[in-house]
Amino acid sequence: MKKNLLVAQSGGPTAVINASLSGVIWKAMQEEKIDKIYGAQHGIAGVFSEEFVELKACAEKQMEEHFPKKEEESILLSPFGDFLLEKGSTRQEAAYFSRLAQTPAAALGSCRLKLKNPQEDPREFQELLSVFKAWNIGYFLYIGGNDSMDTAWKLSAYCKEQGEDIVVVGVPKTIDNDLEGIDHCPGFGSSAKYIAASLLELERECLVYDTKYVMIVEMMGRNAGWLTAAAALSAEKGSIPYLIYLEEQSFSKEQFQKDVEKALQQSDQVMVAVSEGIKDSNGKFLYTYGREEGNKDAFGHSIAGGAGGVLEQMILEKMSVKTRSIEFNLLQRCAGHLLSKTDVEESFLLGAQAVELAVLGENGKMSSLRRISSEQNSSEKFPGQKDSENSNTGKSPKAGSGYAVEYSAVPLSAVANREKKIPLSWIGKDGHSLEEEALAYLRPLILGEYSCDFVDGLPQYISFFEKSGK
Repeated sequence: MKKNLLVAQSGGPTAVINASLSGVIWKAMQEEKIDKIYGAQHGIAGVFSEEFVELKACAEKQMEEHFPKKEEESILLSPFGDFLLEKGSTRQEAAYFSRLAQTPAAALGSCRLKLKNPQEDPREFQELLSVFKAWNIGYFLYIGGNDSMDTAWKLSAYCKEQGEDIVVVGVPKTIDNDLEGIDHCPGFGSSAKYIAASLLELERECLVYDTKYVMIVEMMGRNAGWLTAAAALSAEKGSIPYLIYLEEQSFSKEQFQKDVEKALQQSDQVMVAVSEGIKDSNGKFLYTYGREEGNKDAFGHSIAGGAGGVLEQMILEKMSVKTRSIEFNLLQRCAGHLLSKTDVEESFLLGAQAVELAVLGENGKMSSLRRISSEQNSSEKFPGQKDSENSNTGKSPKAGSGYAVEYSAVPLSAVANREKKIPLSWIGKDGHSLEEEALAYLRPLILGEYSCDFVDGLPQYISFFEKSGK
């Protein structure tokens, strides 16, 4: 008997989370074992409240509204649309799914809701199972980061313990790139591209002035410095010194002031990149200097921000120089106008891979990828690289010379509640640069240019959705 598939999105938005959703819908529409395809609005919270969207029906309706079948031959396709044509889509499907894939943020809405341990309190899980049964859900896919994979893991284990024929699969997503079990996470490449490009533009701003000028830019990353590390790509192409400070290494005020003084001896302009979650040798967050740690999000994580301003004051204490600190903040999450081709395609295929895993009955797994070759030696190991347990979608198209990945699956138990950090060996001995190993890891992830569709000079996005009845 056919079962229905339910998909939901969770955590912070990204520029390509809808590429994964697009891959899920696209693949699920091809599977004979799947009847209806539902999307839960606002993550797992929407499952509890049964706020569902019938995605297949919605997709077909929107295809006709925006890309009528009778005009199929005249439909203009984005480069990603051409990619979908190669995967067997019609021009109508290719136009629609590329529009959805290149729409930033979570089209279904999101939430930050952490489920209790079912051994301590099974009521939430009993309620979820009741909803699944009422809607004939046989497959549940959860798109998200660390905490979302924890939810998927708990739910998959509970379904198995209860003897329920419900398959739960995780789909990775986070700009922080801190998920274990995967070489790099969907969302990170596009954010890294935005950061690296923006820093080069800010560098031009610095060069306008014939004065000493220090520009400080703060990136997201609560416990891992992957986003800030993208500044190394700018430093590689730039013409002024870059000082890069990551969470993975303790921060010293005295050394920082010396670093800036030395850099200003080499150049009148200096760029400083800093992670929002950077700490001193005592484990104190820099953004808390002079104030309390502040609010926490729904997952219990500290809401960071303000480290750049602290560094600005440290500079002004020591030297008289024009200093400006800015935060990329939310801008680095949803820049649909500047997407990484690598990121969009891999996110889409990871969503499709998750459907394949679900249909195969791979309960308690997360769709994943591992790097099998890079611009360096293909035998080099990268963070999160593991032997593949399932490889159903095969290898990705090469995003650049020497770069390829293989799609696989990893147990959610190996992902949930774990964080992947930058290897300390990748940080230069000076404490403010990155080694070639880091650059080799980063370079392929920003390759290729995809952007959203533009109409009248502005981005054109897909908007979702009408709620469904059972």
